[in-house]
Amino acid sequence: MGNCEDIIQFLDTYLNSARIVDASHNGLQVSGTPQVEKIVFGVSASLELFRQAKAAGADLIVVHHGLLWGQEQALTGMFRERVAFLLKHNINLAAYHLPLDKHPVVGHNACLMRAVNALQVQPFGLYHGETIGFSGVVENRPLTELVQAWEALCDTKAQVLAYGPKNVNSLAVVSGGAYSMLPQAVEKKVDLYVTGVLDEPVQEWCREGQINCVALGHYNSEKPGMLALQELVQKHFPVQTEFIDIANPI
Repeated sequence: MGNCEDIIQFLDTYLNSARIVDASHNGLQVSGTPQVEKIVFGVSASLELFRQAKAAGADLIVVHHGLLWGQEQALTGMFRERVAFLLKHNINLAAYHLPLDKHPVVGHNACLMRAVNALQVQPFGLYHGETIGFSGVVENRPLTELVQAWEALCDTKAQVLAYGPKNVNSLAVVSGGAYSMLPQAVEKKVDLYVTGVLDEPVQEWCREGQINCVALGHYNSEKPGMLALQELVQKHFPVQTEFIDIANPI
């Protein structure tokens, strides 16, 4: 069993959340029981995740996409139902958004880089004043081989726009909904950009920039960091942990 306050303080410190400017309210968002026997990890706060976490015996839920996004919100509709469920069952909720995107060890993007053994890894991708992804190099690796590694890691089927070299030497990675950051990868002249989701302009950006793009899904591209965070917490606290996958192809 662990103390919720201690667990949150550990996560806040490890992820350096207080120093990262973010629309998300990072850290504890809903307060529940002070003692924690089980922590459930998930990607996004939803009533379905909360219900499955309750059935699994969770005292604390930790997610990437939380409930609070930098502004007051009326306790009505779906938002009310989500908060009411947590309060009724005395379950804590914590969320870490950009701190988990950019973390060099347990972050989603760091995990995606490690999955293909990228070298010379450095920060990449400016988003609202924060650099949240990474760039690096691989040694003349076939694009298909890299895609297979990420599909296995994220348990998903990638969408591939192959407008760059068939063999990749350089890449940049920003998980989630970061399709709009692809021009930064073109400017850096990398062979491959990896993200979560695509939108209409991306195909022609790739064609004109002569760059490959791989999309793993917003949700699926952000599972790796939650799994890495689960492993970290399990090593530091005498609690049970479980990752609950609310399957989402988007």
